[in-house]
Amino acid sequence: MMMTTDDWTILSRAPLFRAMGPDILRSLIGGRTARRYDRGERIFQQDDPADAFYFICEGWVKLFREREDGGEIVVAIFTAGQTFAEAAMFLGGRYPASAETISPARILRVEGAILRQAILKQPQLAFDMLAAASIHLKQLVEQIEQLKAQSAPQRIADFLLDQISAVSGPADIALPYEKSLIANRLGMQPESFSRALARLRGVGVTVARDNVHIGNIEKLAEFAARPTGDD
Repeated sequence: MMMTTDDWTILSRAPLFRAMGPDILRSLIGGRTARRYDRGERIFQQDDPADAFYFICEGWVKLFREREDGGEIVVAIFTAGQTFAEAAMFLGGRYPASAETISPARILRVEGAILRQAILKQPQLAFDMLAAASIHLKQLVEQIEQLKAQSAPQRIADFLLDQISAVSGPADIALPYEKSLIANRLGMQPESFSRALARLRGVGVTVARDNVHIGNIEKLAEFAARPTGDD
């Protein structure tokens, strides 16, 4: 599917592409199309050659590693407006994890060879890539700190707050993907996730299937021990 005007708007705001300017961005992307994926489709497999990176126009993607017992460890989850696998592609070698859609998605694949040609023309792009990789690393460090420092209900509260843009009042949200995957992402078993989610009723959170009502955002932020407002 051809890139839409909205796709180009989102693309230009991504950290990796923001500093390029419209001319360089269009020369890099050119007439490329975003591929449609069904939920559960594999984008690349761990140890595949890292010869491209990806931009999400629509939907959700998980990066994960498989355990010896057949289970999964979710490394990261990305959504529309984000890139992934650029660090692995830039370093060469092979992908250190697998990527799979967790919702219907449209994803643009950018070949590494094309990006390298663009970097030769504008070396600043290499620094932009390092900046994008640093953002991903910072997010991973914050997630590890969260797992260590917060209780299970606090982790869920923090996750819910990440799904909303408001900083006060009530809010209604739909969980972006299945609860078992959220539990995995937050370092919990599904049954532990359900118990921890139930405990949030005490701070005004109610759940009906995949729909969540937050009675008071500021109260939930205080429970999660995160700053409120513009702090």
